[in-house]
Amino acid sequence: MTKKLFLFFAFCSTLIVNAQYTTVINSNRPGFSESPYSVGSGVYQFESSLFFRKANATPTFSNPQALGLNLLFRTSFISEKLELNVNTTLQHDKIAFKNIFESSYNKTGLSQLTLGAKYLVYTPKYDNKKDEIRSWKARHSFDYKRWIPHVGVYAGINFGSILSDFHEKGGVSPKVGVLLQNEFSDKLRMVTNFYYDYIGTDFSEFSYVLTGTYNFNDYWSGFAEIQGIFEKYETKSNIGAGAAYLFSENLQFNAAVRASFQQNEIGFYTGLGVSYRLDRHQDEFVEIDEFGNKIEEQEEVKYNENKGFFGRLFGKVKNVFKKKDKQTITVNDGEKEEEITVEKPRRERQKSLIDVIEKEDKKLKKKATKAEKRAAKKAKKKAEKDAKKKEKERLKLEKKLQKDAEKETKQKEKDRLKLEKEIKKLEEDLKKEEDEEQKKDN
Repeated sequence: MTKKLFLFFAFCSTLIVNAQYTTVINSNRPGFSESPYSVGSGVYQFESSLFFRKANATPTFSNPQALGLNLLFRTSFISEKLELNVNTTLQHDKIAFKNIFESSYNKTGLSQLTLGAKYLVYTPKYDNKKDEIRSWKARHSFDYKRWIPHVGVYAGINFGSILSDFHEKGGVSPKVGVLLQNEFSDKLRMVTNFYYDYIGTDFSEFSYVLTGTYNFNDYWSGFAEIQGIFEKYETKSNIGAGAAYLFSENLQFNAAVRASFQQNEIGFYTGLGVSYRLDRHQDEFVEIDEFGNKIEEQEEVKYNENKGFFGRLFGKVKNVFKKKDKQTITVNDGEKEEEITVEKPRRERQKSLIDVIEKEDKKLKKKATKAEKRAAKKAKKKAEKDAKKKEKERLKLEKKLQKDAEKETKQKEKDRLKLEKEIKKLEEDLKKEEDEEQKKDN
């Protein structure tokens, strides 16, 4: 019973103010929204979703059908409030062209690749109603402070150059967002996201996601969600619902069903997902002395390293009168007395293992950052070249499809005119035969 209550509290309640880490997996699935909280330091979390989407084709080019696998990797190691994540989707698309006639072809490739980070900016404090024992009404009344949301910010980069032709949107482009979360009770919470995506490209869009989640018991929870996407030339939206099942502390299964709306066409979306985490979280600790004070490493200060000739000379003269670290003591051995020079005892503190590890980590991070910058520059140049090349190929394909469509339209028009002439000729022949028969009868 105690274990169940503990799991229920950890699964249903929100994260505490001073820490991001929870003993039970904290997944964003099966919704499209994202909580402002991170997974916690030392946690490596994988969230996957196998989905199928279908709708009617819309005018010109559209993507009416898709089967894909979405993968989201989340981790935190710099700060408890900061999370780094990678979101990518491998997708098999049906690309359709609809004008006078409709044609289609299939394409498989990446439809999304976004590297992002989110940071928890603000966490409100709520009153603990359980401590109110003098008034039943006050204890069970709603705390209006719960309307104040937890606030997080998101920033990411879209890598469009390596995506399939249909999903490529201006190469490398930034994405920013605001993440809000309201906790109306221990069971009910609301997550609201606002995003501005593909900034600086011809495909920039504004979107919002509103998700309500309700926990039924220790293991089951349900959700309802609405999403709206506002692009330059069209508006898309979808409404969905689903459920999640907590199998263990580190494993969750989920499912969702949605209805999508685009250009007066209604489609459906269904998905099944799994969320799993590797929990390597360790609570931070501070090394203290016997008085409870933090032990800090004292670095040896060398004053003569960067001095010139005269500076070193005066330093040596000064050391003549400096108090020595050695002392002379007299040892009595029977009737003999002997003077011995020994070093004065002094207290030395050993270096902390944690401090040594932190220094090594800083050095490795600096090297990794420089390597990442160089790799990013090379990747950017390559992405720009690939983007130009793909744009030429896309334009060439569009022209070819347009020419083929025009040819087919002209050929159909010729066949129609030819058929009309033949029909007219047959009608004239039939009329002549009828006239001849009437003359014979007369």
